[in-house]
Amino acid sequence: MGSLITALALLLVGMPIGLAFALVVILGNAHWDLAAYTLGELPFDVIILSPLIAIPLFILVGELMNRSGLTRSIVELASFTLYKLKAKLGYVLILASGLMGAITGSSVATVAAMGGTLGAEMRKRNYPAPYAAALNAATGLLGVFIPPSIPLILYGSIVEVSIKKLFLASMLPGLLCMIGFACVHMWRSKGLLAAGVDAESTNRAMESSEQKSSTKDIKKWKIVRDLPALALPILVLGSIYGGIATPTEAAGIAALYALLIIFIRVKMPLKQSIQGLHGAVVVGAAILTIIAFTSILNRALVLEQWPQAISASTVALTDNPLIFLLLVNAVLLLIGMFMETNAATMLMGPLLAPAAHAYGIDPVHFGVLLVMNIEIGLITPPLAVNIYVAQKINSANLLPMLKELIPFFCVALAVLMAVTFFEPLTTWYHYLD
Repeated sequence: MGSLITALALLLVGMPIGLAFALVVILGNAHWDLAAYTLGELPFDVIILSPLIAIPLFILVGELMNRSGLTRSIVELASFTLYKLKAKLGYVLILASGLMGAITGSSVATVAAMGGTLGAEMRKRNYPAPYAAALNAATGLLGVFIPPSIPLILYGSIVEVSIKKLFLASMLPGLLCMIGFACVHMWRSKGLLAAGVDAESTNRAMESSEQKSSTKDIKKWKIVRDLPALALPILVLGSIYGGIATPTEAAGIAALYALLIIFIRVKMPLKQSIQGLHGAVVVGAAILTIIAFTSILNRALVLEQWPQAISASTVALTDNPLIFLLLVNAVLLLIGMFMETNAATMLMGPLLAPAAHAYGIDPVHFGVLLVMNIEIGLITPPLAVNIYVAQKINSANLLPMLKELIPFFCVALAVLMAVTFFEPLTTWYHYLD
């Protein structure tokens, strides 16, 4: 117990996550009596697992998409698809975030990419900055809820659950979140925008039919021109679900495909390509460092029989699986408020999965629930990385932004409760067999 409290205390005072876990391991080794070679070998053995190679590769794809301007292609596709809707730009942000999530697997990367691409444009079209920032932060969750998902890769790797099944299981919850966010936007846009229509739509109403036709033709041409880039999500998900490639292989294919598109169509300067590679290496190394040191801490907690103790205590508390899941939801939502997503997934997955197994809960269903809980922490202060990134990008004041975020937070909680009480939302793929 003391080791976990020490780790949380170090994180709360702002110590880097990897360093905090390393210190806990070193300071507590006299109690755990781990062999010295274990401290060196275990982290290495964990981070060279094949599924984890997908993490830096998906990060690289996101970096290349952002630096080459291909993110704009996703936005243009979403805009072209939704051009008849009122308050169109909000819907574009939701759909484009889902498409971006189908490429990068990262929530914060989705917030940064979409906010940088659409944030200023939304403010120009009379969307209040706090609302634009709140929508940007909330739709960042789609970066993980829509597969592929880096936290699900982590969970599947450490708990030994099929990552492909986890990806399939997260699809319906992700789509439900998109629909819920769209409903909130429909409601809020009527109160925030004149007649519920953004400025661009109003301006288009005054254009001549000839101008409208010309604009539409130009957009069609841009969509056709960008089709190779827009095929990237289909390539990633299609290769995984079609049984052509594993998630790791799909990540490698996506990275190679993105590089080819950039060098053939975009002709991105070599310097920018190197910067993209450097950015992916820095972020990927940070995540893998967290994974490495968390693996030692997990080993120590296993030696202290934490998973067994949690299983025994929860079974003694209740024999109802739904009550257990509600308790887990409460704990994980709290953990997500204070811990970085990947670290929390790596720490709590191995601790809680045995207890879920004791209740006969499907490990895939439980994995999706665990990641959803922790991800919601990204829009729940005090840690709430999505909030701070979106606030900065959209130049919004924090308190009004938090007020605007409440309906989106409620949607995420509602989807979480639906998944908790209705397991087929995640295990629907069984019916395909």
